[in-house]
Amino acid sequence: MVALLLKLVFPPPPSLFIHSISLVCVAYSAFLGLSEKRGKKHLQYSKFWNATSRKSASTLKINLPSGTGMLFLYVPSFLAALTSLRLFPHRDLRVLLLSSALAIHFFKRVFEVLFVHKYSGGMVLDSVIRISSGYFLATTSMIYGQHLTQGLAEPAVDLKYYGVVLFLIGITGNFYHHYILSQLRRNGEKEYKIPKGGLFGHVICPHYLFEIIGFLGFSFISQTLHAFSVATGAIFYLLGRSCATRKWYISKFEDFPQDAKALIPYVF
Repeated sequence: MVALLLKLVFPPPPSLFIHSISLVCVAYSAFLGLSEKRGKKHLQYSKFWNATSRKSASTLKINLPSGTGMLFLYVPSFLAALTSLRLFPHRDLRVLLLSSALAIHFFKRVFEVLFVHKYSGGMVLDSVIRISSGYFLATTSMIYGQHLTQGLAEPAVDLKYYGVVLFLIGITGNFYHHYILSQLRRNGEKEYKIPKGGLFGHVICPHYLFEIIGFLGFSFISQTLHAFSVATGAIFYLLGRSCATRKWYISKFEDFPQDAKALIPYVF
Protein backbone atom coordinates (compact mmCIF):
# COMPACT_ATOMS: atom_id res chain seq x y z
CA MET A 1 0.00 0.00 0.00
CA VAL A 2 2.77 2.41 0.94
CA ALA A 3 4.72 1.47 -2.20
CA LEU A 4 1.66 2.23 -4.36
CA LEU A 5 1.12 5.55 -2.58
CA LEU A 6 4.72 6.57 -3.23
CA LYS A 7 4.14 5.99 -6.94
CA LEU A 8 1.14 8.32 -6.93
CA VAL A 9 2.38 11.32 -4.95
CA PHE A 10 5.36 13.61 -4.64
CA PRO A 11 7.51 13.17 -1.52
CA PRO A 12 6.08 15.32 1.29
CA PRO A 13 7.91 18.68 1.37
CA PRO A 14 9.93 19.62 4.47
CA SER A 15 7.25 22.10 5.53
CA LEU A 16 5.70 22.05 9.00
CA PHE A 17 3.02 24.43 7.72
CA ILE A 18 1.84 22.06 4.97
CA HIS A 19 1.93 19.02 7.27
CA SER A 20 -0.08 20.85 9.94
CA ILE A 21 -2.67 22.19 7.50
CA SER A 22 -3.14 18.71 6.01
CA LEU A 23 -3.91 17.17 9.41
CA VAL A 24 -6.16 20.05 10.47
CA CYS A 25 -8.05 19.94 7.16
CA VAL A 26 -8.97 16.27 7.44
CA ALA A 27 -9.74 16.33 11.17
CA TYR A 28 -11.81 19.53 11.14
CA SER A 29 -13.73 18.60 7.98
CA ALA A 30 -14.54 15.18 9.43
CA PHE A 31 -15.80 16.87 12.62
CA LEU A 32 -18.00 19.26 10.61
CA GLY A 33 -19.35 16.45 8.46
CA LEU A 34 -20.22 14.33 11.49
CA SER A 35 -21.90 17.32 13.14
CA GLU A 36 -23.96 17.94 9.99
CA LYS A 37 -25.02 14.30 9.78
CA ARG A 38 -26.06 14.22 13.43
CA GLY A 39 -27.90 17.52 13.03
CA LYS A 40 -26.18 18.96 16.07
CA LYS A 41 -24.54 21.91 14.36
CA HIS A 42 -24.84 23.14 10.80
CA LEU A 43 -22.80 25.67 8.90
CA GLN A 44 -25.57 28.22 8.53
CA TYR A 45 -26.21 28.75 4.83
CA SER A 46 -28.74 27.51 2.27
CA LYS A 47 -31.49 25.46 3.96
CA PHE A 48 -29.74 25.64 7.33
CA TRP A 49 -29.01 29.37 7.38
CA ASN A 50 -31.22 29.94 10.43
CA ALA A 51 -30.36 26.67 12.19
CA THR A 52 -29.10 27.19 15.73
CA SER A 53 -27.52 24.97 18.31
CA ARG A 54 -28.17 25.33 22.02
CA LYS A 55 -24.89 27.10 22.40
CA SER A 56 -25.35 29.60 19.57
CA ALA A 57 -29.06 30.27 20.15
CA SER A 58 -28.31 32.55 23.08
CA THR A 59 -25.60 34.54 21.29
CA LEU A 60 -26.05 37.51 18.97
CA LYS A 61 -25.84 36.50 15.32
CA ILE A 62 -25.09 38.80 12.42
CA ASN A 63 -27.02 37.82 9.30
CA LEU A 64 -26.01 38.73 5.77
CA PRO A 65 -28.00 38.54 2.53
CA SER A 66 -27.20 35.24 0.85
CA GLY A 67 -25.75 36.85 -2.27
CA THR A 68 -23.38 39.03 -0.25
CA GLY A 69 -22.35 36.14 1.97
CA MET A 70 -21.70 33.85 -0.99
CA LEU A 71 -19.47 36.45 -2.65
CA PHE A 72 -17.42 36.67 0.54
CA LEU A 73 -17.05 32.87 0.41
CA TYR A 74 -15.54 32.71 -3.05
CA VAL A 75 -13.97 36.03 -4.09
CA PRO A 76 -10.89 35.79 -1.80
CA SER A 77 -10.03 32.32 -3.09
CA PHE A 78 -10.60 33.36 -6.70
CA LEU A 79 -8.30 36.37 -6.27
CA ALA A 80 -5.69 34.20 -4.54
CA ALA A 81 -5.66 31.66 -7.38
CA LEU A 82 -5.63 34.41 -10.01
CA THR A 83 -2.80 36.23 -8.25
CA SER A 84 -0.75 33.03 -8.04
CA LEU A 85 -0.74 32.86 -11.83
CA ARG A 86 1.25 36.11 -11.81
CA LEU A 87 3.35 35.62 -8.69
CA PHE A 88 4.86 32.19 -9.27
CA PRO A 89 7.16 31.43 -12.21
CA HIS A 90 5.02 28.73 -13.80
CA ARG A 91 7.71 26.77 -15.55
CA ASP A 92 6.04 23.64 -14.19
CA LEU A 93 2.93 22.58 -16.13
CA ARG A 94 1.42 20.94 -13.05
CA VAL A 95 1.57 24.17 -11.05
CA LEU A 96 0.00 26.06 -13.92
CA LEU A 97 -2.80 23.51 -14.29
CA LEU A 98 -3.59 23.51 -10.57
CA SER A 99 -3.66 27.31 -10.23
CA SER A 100 -5.74 27.64 -13.40
CA ALA A 101 -8.22 24.97 -12.28
CA LEU A 102 -8.67 26.65 -8.89
CA ALA A 103 -9.13 30.06 -10.52
CA ILE A 104 -11.74 28.65 -12.92
CA HIS A 105 -13.50 26.81 -10.08
CA PHE A 106 -13.95 29.93 -7.97
CA PHE A 107 -14.72 32.15 -10.97
CA LYS A 108 -17.56 29.74 -11.76
CA ARG A 109 -18.76 30.07 -8.18
CA VAL A 110 -18.74 33.88 -8.34
CA PHE A 111 -20.54 33.78 -11.71
CA GLU A 112 -23.25 31.55 -10.23
CA VAL A 113 -23.72 33.87 -7.27
CA LEU A 114 -24.19 36.85 -9.55
CA PHE A 115 -26.22 35.31 -12.38
CA VAL A 116 -27.57 31.85 -11.54
CA HIS A 117 -28.53 31.25 -7.92
CA LYS A 118 -31.83 32.36 -6.42
CA TYR A 119 -31.96 32.89 -2.68
CA SER A 120 -34.64 32.56 -0.04
CA GLY A 121 -32.72 33.17 3.17
CA GLY A 122 -29.50 34.61 4.47
CA MET A 123 -26.14 33.61 5.88
CA VAL A 124 -24.74 33.90 9.36
CA LEU A 125 -21.52 35.91 9.47
CA ASP A 126 -19.81 33.30 11.64
CA SER A 127 -20.36 30.64 8.95
CA VAL A 128 -19.27 33.04 6.19
CA ILE A 129 -15.96 33.67 7.96
CA ARG A 130 -15.30 29.99 8.62
CA ILE A 131 -16.15 28.79 5.13
CA SER A 132 -14.35 31.64 3.37
CA SER A 133 -11.25 31.12 5.51
CA GLY A 134 -11.33 27.38 4.80
CA TYR A 135 -11.57 27.87 1.05
CA PHE A 136 -8.84 30.51 1.07
CA LEU A 137 -6.48 28.41 3.19
CA ALA A 138 -7.10 25.30 1.07
CA THR A 139 -6.51 27.23 -2.15
CA THR A 140 -3.33 28.99 -1.09
CA SER A 141 -1.85 25.96 0.68
CA MET A 142 -2.46 23.66 -2.31
CA ILE A 143 -0.77 26.14 -4.65
CA TYR A 144 2.11 26.70 -2.22
CA GLY A 145 2.51 22.95 -1.65
CA GLN A 146 2.60 22.42 -5.40
CA HIS A 147 5.22 25.14 -5.78
CA LEU A 148 7.42 23.27 -3.29
CA THR A 149 7.43 20.21 -5.58
CA GLN A 150 9.21 22.02 -8.41
CA GLY A 151 12.54 20.38 -9.10
CA LEU A 152 11.49 17.06 -7.54
CA ALA A 153 11.15 13.86 -9.53
CA GLU A 154 7.67 13.32 -10.91
CA PRO A 155 5.55 10.51 -9.41
CA ALA A 156 5.96 7.21 -11.24
CA VAL A 157 2.27 7.29 -12.25
CA ASP A 158 1.23 10.56 -13.91
CA LEU A 159 -2.36 11.47 -12.99
CA LYS A 160 -2.46 15.14 -13.94
CA TYR A 161 -4.34 14.71 -17.23
CA TYR A 162 -6.84 12.39 -15.55
CA GLY A 163 -7.19 15.17 -13.00
CA VAL A 164 -8.02 17.69 -15.71
CA VAL A 165 -10.74 15.36 -16.99
CA LEU A 166 -12.17 14.87 -13.49
CA PHE A 167 -12.09 18.62 -12.88
CA LEU A 168 -13.98 19.34 -16.11
CA ILE A 169 -16.59 16.67 -15.32
CA GLY A 170 -16.97 18.00 -11.79
CA ILE A 171 -17.32 21.67 -12.71
CA THR A 172 -19.72 20.94 -15.58
CA GLY A 173 -21.95 18.60 -13.55
CA ASN A 174 -21.96 20.97 -10.59
CA PHE A 175 -22.96 23.94 -12.74
CA TYR A 176 -25.68 21.95 -14.52
CA HIS A 177 -27.34 20.87 -11.29
CA HIS A 178 -27.02 24.36 -9.78
CA TYR A 179 -28.82 25.64 -12.88
CA ILE A 180 -31.59 23.08 -12.38
CA LEU A 181 -31.99 24.25 -8.78
CA SER A 182 -32.17 27.88 -9.92
CA GLN A 183 -35.06 27.06 -12.27
CA LEU A 184 -37.26 25.57 -9.54
CA ARG A 185 -38.51 28.98 -8.46
CA ARG A 186 -40.13 31.71 -10.46
CA ASN A 187 -39.19 35.32 -9.79
CA GLY A 188 -40.26 36.27 -6.29
CA GLU A 189 -40.80 32.73 -5.07
CA LYS A 190 -38.90 31.69 -1.98
CA GLU A 191 -40.34 28.33 -0.96
CA TYR A 192 -38.31 25.18 -1.47
CA LYS A 193 -39.41 22.45 -3.87
CA ILE A 194 -38.27 18.89 -4.51
CA PRO A 195 -35.71 19.20 -7.32
CA LYS A 196 -36.18 17.14 -10.47
CA GLY A 197 -34.04 16.59 -13.55
CA GLY A 198 -30.45 15.47 -14.04
CA LEU A 199 -29.39 13.14 -11.26
CA PHE A 200 -31.91 14.60 -8.79
CA GLY A 201 -34.17 11.61 -9.33
CA HIS A 202 -31.47 9.38 -7.88
CA VAL A 203 -29.76 11.58 -5.25
CA ILE A 204 -30.78 14.77 -3.52
CA CYS A 205 -27.32 16.35 -3.71
CA PRO A 206 -25.81 15.63 -7.14
CA HIS A 207 -24.17 19.08 -7.05
CA TYR A 208 -22.18 17.88 -4.02
CA LEU A 209 -21.24 14.68 -5.85
CA PHE A 210 -19.79 16.68 -8.74
CA GLU A 211 -18.09 19.06 -6.32
CA ILE A 212 -16.30 16.04 -4.84
CA ILE A 213 -15.30 14.93 -8.35
CA GLY A 214 -13.89 18.41 -8.90
CA PHE A 215 -11.82 18.25 -5.70
CA LEU A 216 -10.54 14.82 -6.73
CA GLY A 217 -9.54 16.50 -9.97
CA PHE A 218 -7.45 19.02 -8.04
CA SER A 219 -5.74 16.23 -6.13
CA PHE A 220 -5.00 14.23 -9.29
CA ILE A 221 -3.56 17.31 -10.99
CA SER A 222 -1.44 18.06 -7.94
CA GLN A 223 -0.47 14.58 -6.77
CA THR A 224 0.62 15.91 -3.39
CA LEU A 225 -0.43 14.41 -0.08
CA HIS A 226 -1.76 17.81 0.93
CA ALA A 227 -4.07 18.08 -2.09
CA PHE A 228 -5.37 14.58 -1.37
CA SER A 229 -5.98 15.62 2.26
CA VAL A 230 -8.02 18.62 1.06
CA ALA A 231 -10.09 16.33 -1.20
CA THR A 232 -10.57 13.88 1.68
CA GLY A 233 -11.74 16.70 3.92
CA ALA A 234 -14.23 17.85 1.27
CA ILE A 235 -15.57 14.30 0.97
CA PHE A 236 -16.06 13.97 4.73
CA TYR A 237 -17.90 17.27 4.99
CA LEU A 238 -20.12 16.82 1.93
CA LEU A 239 -21.07 13.30 3.01
CA GLY A 240 -22.41 14.72 6.26
CA ARG A 241 -24.02 17.73 4.60
CA SER A 242 -25.79 15.58 2.02
CA CYS A 243 -27.21 13.32 4.76
CA ALA A 244 -28.50 16.38 6.62
CA THR A 245 -30.03 17.75 3.41
CA ARG A 246 -31.84 14.47 2.71
CA LYS A 247 -33.23 14.41 6.25
CA TRP A 248 -34.39 18.01 5.80
CA TYR A 249 -36.29 17.17 2.59
CA ILE A 250 -37.91 14.11 4.20
CA SER A 251 -39.06 16.28 7.11
CA LYS A 252 -40.50 18.98 4.84
CA PHE A 253 -42.11 16.96 2.04
CA GLU A 254 -44.43 13.99 2.55
CA ASP A 255 -44.05 13.01 -1.11
CA PHE A 256 -40.25 12.98 -1.05
CA PRO A 257 -39.08 9.84 -2.95
CA GLN A 258 -37.77 7.47 -0.30
CA ASP A 259 -35.51 5.64 -2.75
CA ALA A 260 -33.54 8.81 -3.53
CA LYS A 261 -30.10 8.60 -1.94
CA ALA A 262 -28.15 11.44 -0.36
CA LEU A 263 -25.05 11.63 -2.55
CA ILE A 264 -24.16 8.53 -4.61
CA PRO A 265 -26.87 6.98 -6.86
CA TYR A 266 -28.11 3.57 -5.61
CA VAL A 267 -25.38 3.47 -2.93
CA PHE A 268 -25.47 6.26 -0.32
